[in-house]
Amino acid sequence: MLRIDKLLANMGYGTRKEVKKLLKAGVVKVDGMTVKDAKTHVNPKEQVVTVWGEEVEYKPFIYLMMNKPKGVISATEDAVEETVVDLLEEEDRIFDPFPVGRLDKDTEGLLLLTNDGQLAHQLLSPKKHVPKTYEAIIDGEVTEEDVVAFQRGVVLDDGYETKPAKLVIVRSGLRSDVQITITEGKFHQIKRMFQAVGKRVVYLKRVQMGPLPLDETLEPGEYRELTDEEIALLKGENKK
Repeated sequence: MLRIDKLLANMGYGTRKEVKKLLKAGVVKVDGMTVKDAKTHVNPKEQVVTVWGEEVEYKPFIYLMMNKPKGVISATEDAVEETVVDLLEEEDRIFDPFPVGRLDKDTEGLLLLTNDGQLAHQLLSPKKHVPKTYEAIIDGEVTEEDVVAFQRGVVLDDGYETKPAKLVIVRSGLRSDVQITITEGKFHQIKRMFQAVGKRVVYLKRVQMGPLPLDETLEPGEYRELTDEEIALLKGENKK
């Protein structure tokens, strides 16, 4: 059950103050009956709510894929820095989405935002070992020895030994292009993993999370809603 003013505000009919004006104007109906009290509770799954005769399409959750740009932090709000939520349109912000996990300020690429806490937990739980794939440019020559080291797990600067990671060398040289897949998310993990083998990450972009690849048509800072198929994929609902 939801308060009628919260429901309408969440569905984009205005601020709570604006919604109260709609209610006072008598243009909001529940199952054909006019409702003027903002505190009225409704069940949007079972009751028909209309505004100006138009049925309110209820959706409790929002699922967004963003190509996070550099220079923006993975947070819902910050007093100083621009956040990924600041990049959203107001019609999407009203759902109070939050980033699923985090990408460093200078890292770009695939970031999911949702208000579905259950899905977020499923994707972030260490027990689930959800793989995350990144493209990186490394200052230094990445070798097969590094591939083997990553496969075994490397010891970070704080003594933590990482779980096995898959390192693919795309191009090796004074600057190397690589792809790396990890199943955990320690602070600055990929940067610290390369640090452990004497190299430095100069560019990092996440291109896949679990079964979901980044939509390459999204420019940095752009985002879109996930399709029903993509949501099912993330939830594991289409497994045979």
